[in-house]
Amino acid sequence: MKLLSYYCLKLALNERRTASLKHLLRISNTFRLKHENYDKSIHISAAHHKKPNTGSRPKNDRLLKYLPKIKDKMRGQEVKVWDKITMKQLSEILGRDLDFMFSLMAHFKDVPYDSPDSQIDNPHILNEFIKKAGFNAVFIVAPDKVKKHEDIELSLKRPPPDPKSMVKRPPVVAIMGHVDHGKTTLLDSLRNSSIVDQEFGGITQHIGAFSVKVTSGETVTFLDTPGHAAFSAMRARGASVTDIVVLVVAADDGVMEQTLESIRYADEADVPIVVAINKIDKPKADIEACKKALLQHGIQLEDGGGDVQTVSISASKGENLDVLIDVILTQAEMMELKGDPKGLVEGAVVESQVDPVRGKLCTAIIQRGTLRKGSVLVGGQAWAKVRAMFNEHGNLIQSAPPSTPVEILGWKDLPNAGDEIFEVGSEKIARAVVAEREYKKAQAKMDTDEQLIKEKMMQHDRTYKEERIKRLKKGHFRPGYVQRTKENADLDTGPRLLIILKGGDVDGSVDAILDALDTYHSSLCELDVIHYGVGAVTLSDVELADACGAVVFSFNTNTLSDAKETAKKKRVQIKDFNVIYRLIDAIKEEINSRLPTTLREEILGEAEVLQEFVVTEGKKKYPVAGSKCIKGVLKKSGKFRLKRGNDVLFDGSLSSMKHLKTEVNSIKKNIECGLRLSDSDIRFQQGDTLICYEMVEADQKIDWDPGF
Repeated sequence: MKLLSYYCLKLALNERRTASLKHLLRISNTFRLKHENYDKSIHISAAHHKKPNTGSRPKNDRLLKYLPKIKDKMRGQEVKVWDKITMKQLSEILGRDLDFMFSLMAHFKDVPYDSPDSQIDNPHILNEFIKKAGFNAVFIVAPDKVKKHEDIELSLKRPPPDPKSMVKRPPVVAIMGHVDHGKTTLLDSLRNSSIVDQEFGGITQHIGAFSVKVTSGETVTFLDTPGHAAFSAMRARGASVTDIVVLVVAADDGVMEQTLESIRYADEADVPIVVAINKIDKPKADIEACKKALLQHGIQLEDGGGDVQTVSISASKGENLDVLIDVILTQAEMMELKGDPKGLVEGAVVESQVDPVRGKLCTAIIQRGTLRKGSVLVGGQAWAKVRAMFNEHGNLIQSAPPSTPVEILGWKDLPNAGDEIFEVGSEKIARAVVAEREYKKAQAKMDTDEQLIKEKMMQHDRTYKEERIKRLKKGHFRPGYVQRTKENADLDTGPRLLIILKGGDVDGSVDAILDALDTYHSSLCELDVIHYGVGAVTLSDVELADACGAVVFSFNTNTLSDAKETAKKKRVQIKDFNVIYRLIDAIKEEINSRLPTTLREEILGEAEVLQEFVVTEGKKKYPVAGSKCIKGVLKKSGKFRLKRGNDVLFDGSLSSMKHLKTEVNSIKKNIECGLRLSDSDIRFQQGDTLICYEMVEADQKIDWDPGF
């Protein structure tokens, strides 16, 4: 028994429980003779198994037949594994004992995984090992790490604050309403600035957050939201982070589409409304008509016994602005707005942007805690260590208590507008949270893609079965009777416009443009955004556009000098805009330029049949329409359509056009003529109509309405 190891004994007994001693010795001798590279026999004690360094397995190794058999029903199943999984964990997942694991691992050369706690840190070996075991590997994040990250995620949002620690805070007020109703002019007058002069096209194209100190000494934080139809998502964000909504309605224009949209957002966010009827100095101002229109849409004004306060103002002349401020402060006093200035910071991203000098910035409203330099923040899938903070004037500030709008510098990546901000204890925790969020997003995308693939396959199967039934009904029973088409036969080879979109303004503006592009649905030309982002147009953008044949559209941003030079050399188009509807119009023109021309019917003239004549040429008789041109001109080279009432009897060419006895090429209005069609079987009746037309090439135009 000296040559027979415990390991060989166990393998043999697994195969034959009643094996004789002679049979076991024969197995051991076979094993020793086949492996001539062994200097000594293998000895494995019952207490500890040491894996022999056997190298690669000989092809005629008879010992393998004594390995435990893998049931056929288990083969091919997917098992979830992760990096640095231990041999013990893997054995539990596969449902095999450790002896089986070590015996299977023996077929890999020079591997150190020889104990239950050995961590398999080579993904390639792990994948091959699982294949040999009869399974398919699916790599996931280690469960202990996922649990740790989920615990961190749950701990980000703090429990409600202690009422004793709450202090009075300034109200956050959103100015909302229809485009060109005077929202930005109102803010301009409140803080004595000139915001309107800086807005391209006279419209606000992003949210602006400002703190205004009123004459009473109190502070109010204002948000100026865009009124343009393309920026509905921004208005929704503005309503969700505010305490009070000031709804601006122009007295000479009344309640409009974006006015109603703003009311809906305020209702969804459960935020009280104060109505400011603006432009009362205009000649066509009608305050009462505005109030009636608001009442019809569910705004119960104080004049009608409701609780919504109304102030009539003139933002451009500063009339009644002090009354509006008093109403806002009174509403805030009734709401008893308080905040917790202590502990970890919580807030909301209003906008994010890339500053050419300062780098990645985001504008945020602090909702809890006091933000200071050095704080570590997490927002969406981005994190930051606060390097500096700025107010709305670009001045450095040292702290930002609740209700303070602040620009935060120090982001590693840009957060998205609308993301919640949480302060965490360290950079390590911030990285862990962001990594977990990225993983969850990737998993969600994989699940969505998998569902789409399944739906596509089901649709393909249905189409295939329908086509197959049709072929069978036609008698095509033989396999391969129908000619197979190439896989790429149904690929779209029509017109296509590829776009690279860069915005240097704010993240929300890029989102608004993308939302507008999402409304495009046309089979005439495919529209794809292959890349978008916030920041200047760089060399990599130009190179990508050159490789793909794309057009670069920039919005409120500049182009780097090296990118300009490369674009000029490679003839890459870079189109700059600072007003959103002009950018959309340019995209429409670009699409139209790619559409092929189409043939359009152009009516040249019309003739009335007065009488039919029959002429003889040789032995054959031909009917001739004695006609009079009653509209336009008749051309012999054109096409003619013969109509009798609503029926079309002929559509084709002429074989003869005569005036009196002379063959002519055209007939003008009020001139009589004889017309003979190319089809001699067609007969004419008095009162028939002959329409002369020709097919001309015409440019196509896309029918796309983005909603503004």
